[in-house]
Amino acid sequence: MSKLQCISPIDGSVYVERDLASNPEIRAALAKAEQAQKAWKNTPVAERVAIGRRAIAAFAAKEAQLAEELCWMMGRPIRYAAGEIRGFVERASYMVDIAEQALADIQLPDKPGFIRFIRREPLGVALVIAPWNYPYLTAVNAVLPALLAGNAVLLKHSAQTPLCAERMVAAFAEAGLPDGVFQYLHLSHADTEQLIKAPAIAHVAFTGSVAGGAMVERAAAGRFISAGLELGGKDPAYVRADADLDHAVATSIDGAFFNSGQSCCGIERIYVHEALYDAFVEQAVALVKQYQLGRSDDPATTLGPLVRSEAADFVREQVAEAVAQGAIAHIDPDSFALDRPGSAYLAPQVLTKVHHGMRVMTEESFGPLVGIQKVANDEEALALINDSEFGLTAALFSRDVASALALADRIEAGTVFLNRCDYLDPALAWTGVKHSGRGCTLSGVGYEHLTRAKSFHFKTQL
Repeated sequence: MSKLQCISPIDGSVYVERDLASNPEIRAALAKAEQAQKAWKNTPVAERVAIGRRAIAAFAAKEAQLAEELCWMMGRPIRYAAGEIRGFVERASYMVDIAEQALADIQLPDKPGFIRFIRREPLGVALVIAPWNYPYLTAVNAVLPALLAGNAVLLKHSAQTPLCAERMVAAFAEAGLPDGVFQYLHLSHADTEQLIKAPAIAHVAFTGSVAGGAMVERAAAGRFISAGLELGGKDPAYVRADADLDHAVATSIDGAFFNSGQSCCGIERIYVHEALYDAFVEQAVALVKQYQLGRSDDPATTLGPLVRSEAADFVREQVAEAVAQGAIAHIDPDSFALDRPGSAYLAPQVLTKVHHGMRVMTEESFGPLVGIQKVANDEEALALINDSEFGLTAALFSRDVASALALADRIEAGTVFLNRCDYLDPALAWTGVKHSGRGCTLSGVGYEHLTRAKSFHFKTQL
């Protein structure tokens, strides 16, 4: 039987090993989900909500254990790892709080002699394919609302974070969720693709690369099922001339380097008005030099390793190419002892004299790297912000709310922030445009993507 191995980026050791599901096991899980969903969809929403609340409590009670596992599986510094558990609780609690209202029948104005309403029906069995970089936060976006909407869920997690799938399923089992409604499968890429093609799968929620999203669309083609795709990003920040400089530096740099830059909505390119540019660069470089690159299990570490050495080498190649094209690198990698070619430990880097002829300003980096480019005005910044195949989020820094709103309205992105970045408010729809994907999670709108409308049109007077 084929094995899954989670190699810890901390020291290269095998942290978790699991058998991959066999074809009979996959078929059995799918049949079990189909059968369980038939009863689950008839369970009152209030009862589903109560189970959801108990599952959240069971999950939160294991915060310390979950944080340590997260640290070792994907390299998040231990000082920050528990934040994802708390973020999970925040998002899940909000989606539970709004479930009954979001899933209620849509009532229409009275029409004499008729009863008319629209009911939100569950889709059936949903397959959630979750990534390693924010393994709990990305998964909960789709898993919990899908369950509350009356669907059964099969969760396939990244091979880098297999325990996350197991821990989530265990929390719901502890909460009393009926057997079969929520299951996990450790799968190969080939078996994942075949599962998408299974007739019983009615919805796919995928978070990952553009290439992975294209695979989902190919596998689902011709079946007319719904798919939510959160894909890549090259998220920009624009610091206007009237911005609070200190706040803009601190916030955008944190948005660029938190989680070692391995965030779908992390800041990867910064445009700064020429009036603030020199001061911004000076403060940003000074701040980045303060990061402590080290083992994720060391409480002093503020910048952990990338998930794999290949990912770190990819970022090194981007930097070397940009420097060869005229960019200036402001951080000496030798000042970070653990940084060396072929290692997952990578020094942070700030580049200036960059332009859109460089891959570093157009191609997703997914590492501790940011390019800073000078602009003369809003129009130049807007053109550069929109000059991307991606459109997940964008961040503006300004004291002028009205001007920022007018500018935000012209930005091609699923979310536009003002004076903040890299945060998902569960009350807002989480979505992307262009190659950042399609579909929606979170907020009341997210429930619409996990249900189908069924209209009731009764003539009561004959």
